[in-house]
Amino acid sequence: MKETEVVMTLKSLTNLMVQPWPDTQPVVIAPLNCTDSENTASNRTASCNVLWSQFRSDVNALTQQLTASKHQRWAICFDDSYFFAVAFMAAAHANRHIILPGNYQPAALAELAPHFDAVLHDGVVDHLTATDIELFIVDAASLSAMSDSQTTNSPTFIPLLLNTICLTLFTSGSSGTPKAINKTLALLDAEIEQLDAVWGEKLSNSIITSTVSHQHIYGLLFRVLWPLCAGRAFERLNVIYPEQVIAHANQDTTLISSPALLKRLTEEHESKPYRAIFSSGGPLSLDAAQHSQNLFKQLPFEVFGSTETGGIGYRQQQDTTTPWLLFPAINMILNAEGCLRLLSPFIDPNNWYQTSDQCACLSERTFMLKGRADRIVKIEEKRISLTEVERRLCELDWIDEAAVLPLEETNRLILAAVITLSENGKKTIDDLGKGKFWLTLRQALRQSVEPVGVPRRYRAVDEIPLNSQGKRLVRDLEQLFID
Repeated sequence: MKETEVVMTLKSLTNLMVQPWPDTQPVVIAPLNCTDSENTASNRTASCNVLWSQFRSDVNALTQQLTASKHQRWAICFDDSYFFAVAFMAAAHANRHIILPGNYQPAALAELAPHFDAVLHDGVVDHLTATDIELFIVDAASLSAMSDSQTTNSPTFIPLLLNTICLTLFTSGSSGTPKAINKTLALLDAEIEQLDAVWGEKLSNSIITSTVSHQHIYGLLFRVLWPLCAGRAFERLNVIYPEQVIAHANQDTTLISSPALLKRLTEEHESKPYRAIFSSGGPLSLDAAQHSQNLFKQLPFEVFGSTETGGIGYRQQQDTTTPWLLFPAINMILNAEGCLRLLSPFIDPNNWYQTSDQCACLSERTFMLKGRADRIVKIEEKRISLTEVERRLCELDWIDEAAVLPLEETNRLILAAVITLSENGKKTIDDLGKGKFWLTLRQALRQSVEPVGVPRRYRAVDEIPLNSQGKRLVRDLEQLFID
């Protein structure tokens, strides 16, 4: 570490605004296109940064507005992570219930309308279908106007009572139907403390750039709240394309990403380093993990967890047998069905929580994932693991990715598979023709899968459809089989 660098210590959400980072320290860093000359991380114009002095002023201004409002439950919908952070901390200091919709398209937001009284946003919400819920813009102009209307501009904050401040997130699960998950800020604060204990030293003084949304728990923690508490500057807008991920690569930058983007990086992309890479939201293939290491000199830290549980474990995938390591604060056991039970300060420090994740425990602290119990279907009185069928499909040289789902067909249940073909698979289907290829594939699969577990219907696609969290939804896959 350079002598001029400041060693950071972690702050709790309790006192983050009461005892903040120095006024001249940046909260958000200038985007790459805000430069004096060359478009590199080292040449970003400092005048484009937003400092802690401005952040405290903005949070203070919005806190006063929310405190004066009659509304108690506020939906927070933002593209810009800086304005999101302002809204989040202001709602907390106004002791309001924070609602984080995962999708703020009008119809999707209207579906969640019973959960909130008003919406804070930065222009991403035009209207709400068939509701009279008020919308409030939070941007540079509105925050400036709020500050100008105050009798004093000197921010004053009191410590937060984290156990009393509620947050609602939404998880779609496999069905796509939003499910509300309620937490307190105390649970998030405990998880932030754990993340920093594991990775804080490695990430010290790095800039946080992200490809994932702050509207979900992974992005909320890794790209906004943890950086705020650790005094790490973050970029205010998502990077979306692989080319942008390459452009942002720098030894002083940490990438918060997902399998959906990491698997899109190709051999043609130029290799540049990152300080660290994180991936969550779904399984990361070994090929994608190794390719990230080749490109960025970092093997991604995969984080396993959910909206309900928070983080459970992590790993760096050296090969397909690399186990997961529990976060230090968590204890685990298996139930009679081989599913994880957790005692976690990120869920409830006093009670065990039952998951549907089937695992093999290798030790008290390490485990292998085997799939989800809710991905077991019964066909002709036999229990079939959809996860196992997907794994067997991907072992075939013709297939890169597979998603298997049950379908009702002429009063019986069958399996269907959505697959992406490898280069060898594309060549083979051209050589054999579709009919013979599917027959050959099914015959090969019968070497490892019971006959009733072999998919009867197939769709080959360029990419398996994912939602904004990088998760597969059954309803999207089902649409591919509607003739």
